[in-house]
Amino acid sequence: MPGPLRSLPPPNKKRKVQEDSKTIALIQRLEAELTHAVSTNSSLNPLADLLDLALATENASEASKAIYALYRVFVLIISADKMGLGGDEAVKVVKTWLWDRLNVYVDFLGGLLKDQEKTLRTSALQILFSLQKHLSTSYSKSTPSQPQFHLSHFRKIVNFLLLCPPSLRRNSEAKNATIDPDVLHQFHETWFSVHDDVRWFFLRDSATLLNSTLPKAAPNLPHNLLAILERLNTFPTDKGELNSWWVSEIGTKPPKPKRTSKKEAMAESSEDEDEEANDGKEDDDDWRKFFDEEPLTKETKTQGPGARLHKLTIHQSLHALASHRAVFTRAWLALLPRLSVVDGNEKALAMRALNVMHRGVMPHLTRPVLVMDWVGASVDYGGAVGLLALNALFVLMNEYNLDYPSFYTRLYAFLDRDVLHLKHRARFFRMTELFLSSTHLPANLLASFVKRLSRLSLAAPPAAIVMLVPFTYNILKRHPALMGMIHRTDSEDLSHDPFNSDEVDPLHTQAHLSSLWELVSHRSHYHASVATLVKIFSEAFTKPSYALEDFLDHTYGTLFDTEANRKIKKEPALAIETGQGKNPFPVDVGDKTEAEEAVVRDEGDIVNELWVFA
Repeated sequence: MPGPLRSLPPPNKKRKVQEDSKTIALIQRLEAELTHAVSTNSSLNPLADLLDLALATENASEASKAIYALYRVFVLIISADKMGLGGDEAVKVVKTWLWDRLNVYVDFLGGLLKDQEKTLRTSALQILFSLQKHLSTSYSKSTPSQPQFHLSHFRKIVNFLLLCPPSLRRNSEAKNATIDPDVLHQFHETWFSVHDDVRWFFLRDSATLLNSTLPKAAPNLPHNLLAILERLNTFPTDKGELNSWWVSEIGTKPPKPKRTSKKEAMAESSEDEDEEANDGKEDDDDWRKFFDEEPLTKETKTQGPGARLHKLTIHQSLHALASHRAVFTRAWLALLPRLSVVDGNEKALAMRALNVMHRGVMPHLTRPVLVMDWVGASVDYGGAVGLLALNALFVLMNEYNLDYPSFYTRLYAFLDRDVLHLKHRARFFRMTELFLSSTHLPANLLASFVKRLSRLSLAAPPAAIVMLVPFTYNILKRHPALMGMIHRTDSEDLSHDPFNSDEVDPLHTQAHLSSLWELVSHRSHYHASVATLVKIFSEAFTKPSYALEDFLDHTYGTLFDTEANRKIKKEPALAIETGQGKNPFPVDVGDKTEAEEAVVRDEGDIVNELWVFA
């Protein structure tokens, strides 16, 4: 019986499956031929066909099959030492041809890091690092006494991660030159934060790439590097923590560095001085200049014989904590000048860097004072950038004796009408309380800060006022000389406030002659929590200082939840009884006569009483 008539053409699904199976079968056949050729030391010409097939594939599954087939073939070739060092002219020609094929394959894998298919992105990164291990192991076999890390291949990986070239696969859409989140997560969690050798070489080569690339040529390079560095929270702090290596040969204990005597150290130091005088400038690619120890001079007293750190080999440097700090310092010093707070696009990057500067960057720098210019410029910029830079500036001042001129004048300038509305106001007030905690500060300076904040509270949200009240209370309790600001009643002209709000120097604002009438006005605030909290200024200062941390995280949401969950002691009236001779809507104060005021005074304001819940 004939089948039903179809108005549409027959589906081509079966044909597509057959075509896919043909391509996959061809990939498998070429891989088998190459595997046999490696084992029998015969011709490797099918490698070019397999590589061309991988470059020409449009289907993601076929591309995945092809790149893994090429990976297995190249691993066999590398393990068979067909790409190592040495050999006669004929062998060198074959090795050159193999290296050309490998470079094309690696460039194709680098483009797949920006492919639209997630599986291809993650597979390409895994293959690149696996090849790094096999190539390094192959090179280490040629020099058993000196383990090797294949530098040229790893520099390509760094370029792929930071420059993000587009995918070379057909039928793949072009994407922006920023690192994909899944690639970033895989690289960071699998290699960068785990293996010490990968982190050391990445920090060194990324700084070199950043210094040698113009900003216009790679505008997203700082963004990609910052995305990787800001996630690093496992930087080693002790030599014993250097124990994880991607290339296992590098994990072998290096020979002890040659110890130099005083005379030799002085001779080497004078030789270094002569070389620097002849060169005229330092090598920008020399990460060793960021070590803690300065070169010995004739005036420097040596404490005894020891190894010159800048004379260490790469293998010895990988096992020295000082060298890890050196490359870390060089990477950040190369990145920070690219994060300008003036440019709108780079301003967001600068704020991200400042978020981790004080806790994730400065403790691991060889000399944290190297970032003081950038931090100081961020503080001078003001706004949210300046607020975030205060943490780093405080660390430099407190732990490294940085002298920042007119610090309290700069801090006073942050107290503008936006400071109580910023997202980072909790961090700012946490730092400000610390800065103003010293009992040796002048009273007029502290009065300026308290008065300016009380003036800003007039237009502040309730959550900010709730934070300001205990902040002011703690300062007044710590500095009794300011108590006159809440007890002053000798002002003759109430319309004139001696506080000069336009004065930029907190020592000359005359705030100590004024009062905190702005805070007193909040006793009539519409929010019950604010009105209740402000009453502490009218009571005796016998309470201990408030823990400011309990008030920093309040928002509209937390205040609403507090009011919604509060137990009402007195139920609000839902109706009123009329006919008792009371006027429920008294006349405005300005229009009342003496008789009407007497009635309100005797009988009370009914509408006002309805809203008294507590």
